[in-house]
Amino acid sequence: MIEIKYEYGMIGLGTMGRNLVLNISDHGYSVAGFDKDTSQVELLKKDSADRKVFATSALNEFIKALKTPRVIMLLVPAGKIVDEVINELKPLLSENDLLMDCGNSHFTDTNTRIEQLEKSSIHFMGVGISGGESGARFGPSIMPGGTKEVYKRVSVMLEDISAKVDKKPCATWLGPGSSGHYVKMVHNGIEYGIMQLISEAYHVLKVAGKMNNDELYHVFSKWNKGMLQSFLIEITADIFSQKDGMTNNSLIDMIIDSAKQNGTGSWTSEDAMKLQVPLSVIDMAVSMRNLSAYKKDRQAAQQKLEGPGYKFEDDKNELVILLEQALYFSILTTYAQGMSLLHAASKEYKYNLNLENIASIWKGGCIVRSSMLDNICSAFSNQPDLSNILMDEKLSMKLMQVQIDTRKIIQIGLETGIPLPGIMTSIAYYDSYRSAWLPANLVQAQRDYFGAHTYERNDRDGKFHTSWNKERK
Repeated sequence: MIEIKYEYGMIGLGTMGRNLVLNISDHGYSVAGFDKDTSQVELLKKDSADRKVFATSALNEFIKALKTPRVIMLLVPAGKIVDEVINELKPLLSENDLLMDCGNSHFTDTNTRIEQLEKSSIHFMGVGISGGESGARFGPSIMPGGTKEVYKRVSVMLEDISAKVDKKPCATWLGPGSSGHYVKMVHNGIEYGIMQLISEAYHVLKVAGKMNNDELYHVFSKWNKGMLQSFLIEITADIFSQKDGMTNNSLIDMIIDSAKQNGTGSWTSEDAMKLQVPLSVIDMAVSMRNLSAYKKDRQAAQQKLEGPGYKFEDDKNELVILLEQALYFSILTTYAQGMSLLHAASKEYKYNLNLENIASIWKGGCIVRSSMLDNICSAFSNQPDLSNILMDEKLSMKLMQVQIDTRKIIQIGLETGIPLPGIMTSIAYYDSYRSAWLPANLVQAQRDYFGAHTYERNDRDGKFHTSWNKERK
């Protein structure tokens, strides 16, 4: 029999949900958990001994265990399962109850759920959470959206359980509606881009530099103490030192080179295209995961298609230095693209995002945390409405300093036939962005020629159409 009423509820007691419950409990809050899978319920009971935690596989019992108005978090797979859970819960809920979707839902779904539940006077928030299993347990980056009034109901708890950087919580209210899930989507897009860039550096070091995994471990460990310090560089170093328990080989060498994706990277690219925001590094990262899945095709093509045949024979230490600069350039460009999308989406969707706050809560707990975010925070502190961090004085100066080494790495990739699509794309984006003139006038002329789509002139206002060379026909 339930003797106390619990402050918070959690539906979904898998790895993330269970660890978040324990994190919330660590900070003195009482939590009730629900999962249809009785094994997950039993695991939480085992892990939460002597805590103010209640776990059950009976939904009615779960609902009765909560204080009213209720606050219920959902950590279930995105998509139709979220709607199924909401539909099952709705008859049991009361006015002013709050549902918080803490999964990776598409922001448009969040908008729909907010509108539908408002009709029943039930509040709904989309809350982005980043940090994986460890973050959920010990402090993630938390990206909540929704009305500010509703956020105040859970603000203290969310800030308590979040990661801390300089004693400041990596959680803050971002904006209305689906802003939390939108920011998390872009976070994941940036994550895709950075992971692709790191994999390209690995490719160069392994193939051109002929480095073994011990050498790779030392390179990435050293990088993590310098300008590239970040969570993703840190775990990459760890990966190269991991042995395989089945074969005693390096585990990295036993993993198939065919990457998976959960869709959030492609969602970022899709909405950027809708808003006409160039996001080339992230787009390329999504494409390369898709290409990696063509394993059999690639194996066949290797036997048929020849590359340039050039072998890199220069100093490996120099290669490491060049790559460090190239990675810095490319990763910063990836942040620039993601933040520029947030700038555009903030205006389009009326989120009124504070980009300095977003960069700040990404400094701890989340997957894209990096020392680069300190300078990005400063850029937005100096210019809150900065549309692209490439225009920040300090960041632009750094990019200009490392661009030559980035171009040298691209040259090595071209000469050796090592694909560097992310790094190449970052330079192309930089060169295009700094070009006052681009050949898009020809594209417009072509569109008007074959489709009468019209064009604009540089000497007068209005739209124009030409009957192109009809006299020749």
